[in-house]
Amino acid sequence: MNKNIFEQNLDKNEANYTPLSPLTFLERAASVYPENIAVVHGKVRNTWSQTYARCRQMASALRGRGIQPGDTVATMLPNIPAMYEAHFGIPMAGIILHALNYRLDAEVIAFMLQHGEAKAILVDREYSAVIRDALSQFENNILVIDVDDETYAGGEFIGEIEYEDFLNEGDAGFEWSLPADEWQAISLNYTSGTTGNPKGVVYHHRGAYLNAVSNIMAWNMTAHPVYLWTLPMFHCNGWCFPWTIAAMNGTNVCLRAVRDDAIYELMKTEKVTHLCGAPIVLNLIANAADDLKADVNHEVNIMTAAAAPPPTVLEAMENLNFNVTHAYGLTEVYGPAVVCAWHKEWSELPVVEQAVFKSRQGVRYPMLEALMVGDPETLEPVAKDGETLGEIFFKGNIVMKGYLKNADATQESLSGGWFHSGDLAVWHEDGYIEIKDRSKDVIISGGENISSIEVENIIYRHPAVMEVAVVARADEKWGESPCAFVSLKQGEQASEEDIIDYCRDNMARFKVPKTIVFGPLAKTSTGKIQKFLLRTIANELND
Repeated sequence: MNKNIFEQNLDKNEANYTPLSPLTFLERAASVYPENIAVVHGKVRNTWSQTYARCRQMASALRGRGIQPGDTVATMLPNIPAMYEAHFGIPMAGIILHALNYRLDAEVIAFMLQHGEAKAILVDREYSAVIRDALSQFENNILVIDVDDETYAGGEFIGEIEYEDFLNEGDAGFEWSLPADEWQAISLNYTSGTTGNPKGVVYHHRGAYLNAVSNIMAWNMTAHPVYLWTLPMFHCNGWCFPWTIAAMNGTNVCLRAVRDDAIYELMKTEKVTHLCGAPIVLNLIANAADDLKADVNHEVNIMTAAAAPPPTVLEAMENLNFNVTHAYGLTEVYGPAVVCAWHKEWSELPVVEQAVFKSRQGVRYPMLEALMVGDPETLEPVAKDGETLGEIFFKGNIVMKGYLKNADATQESLSGGWFHSGDLAVWHEDGYIEIKDRSKDVIISGGENISSIEVENIIYRHPAVMEVAVVARADEKWGESPCAFVSLKQGEQASEEDIIDYCRDNMARFKVPKTIVFGPLAKTSTGKIQKFLLRTIANELND
């Protein structure tokens, strides 16, 4: 077949085509704003030129140790400079970054290190014991690099070399290169693995580049943001924000542990403009002591994701003059891929009504090709009536490559030309989606479907309630009935009868929880409530 006139002698070449990669953001930041502060942590205040040099040293040192392009290097680090540098230095050597969740146990970590075939691992002293335990569970020749963070006292070195000494093995002028193909892997992130072994989600350079830029557009970010790392960088590579902040020539303010006093102190001293976190982080900020909240006199933009933040929490943040953007995504779509894009007319509504709009997940990210709420069997879109329940589907360049060494799961999750999320939602007339539940979290009581999120949002309105999670409990008569796990605000009191009476006054009787369990809620390290554990506990109550 003859080429049309637009294809004749118009092939891509080095002059007009470059594989997309977020690594270019670091090089540009270092060349345009070399003296701007890139990373803040305790006494550390590294500029962009220093950060770029350190990342090149890391890449050079890894290659010098014989670790090759296509290999994997793991990290077991909190939000400290070494973790930020790993997001550039490791892939600059053509190596795949595997950021481990530092709250996992040794058995799961051992599985991930073996499955991902890690050749080296960077380990903070706080996690040296669990890594030693994990490494003892299988034969390996993994290079262990200790990271000595001066802000932490404790732990011990278990590795062959300390991080700063390791960097000194490398060349700050290392000639790194972009991937030959933007489809090449840049990172490996494992799902939670609530049933069976976790799955290894593989990201490519193209998707990481596009979602880093998509973050900027979705959040209306301006140049030189001051970003506080309340979100773990291990979680979906910090929702791609390590690369986003480099693209925006901003400042990364590291936070080793998420505490309300540290958050407010850094907001004031560093003039933080942006931070991300699960609703539990918003809860922490909203319910902090008044003396901590005092003197935050500038606007702070907060992006929250995971479960839908209850309207009461969003209302509290609005009253504190924090600008909250609600996003939604999964590990398989590079973190956030849906955003509750705000309409200016909504700002004229009472705060309570604004919070209802803001709690919706929203519309597709700028770089997501398509978003659909559809029938999981036919893949036909559901009616945009705000009532018909369907599964959320994603399509586009910010969908994962697939699951590592798991062709069946990859094919199943990407069948029909869409990524199947497993999340259930309704589609509103204006095109905004609203999650109603995970498919496995819907409670079927007497043949009626009960949305656990709907029940939770109502219980959240009780003035004594700090957190709540609702799950199914086996019921001889109804098959299943709602069971609510509740933690109360400090100094507040409420009985099981109080909560049940409140529910009876505010929801249909068949949705009212028959059981209330008080106490702390089991969570993942990213703040997601572990409903599978709560379901087990709920059903043990029957024994």
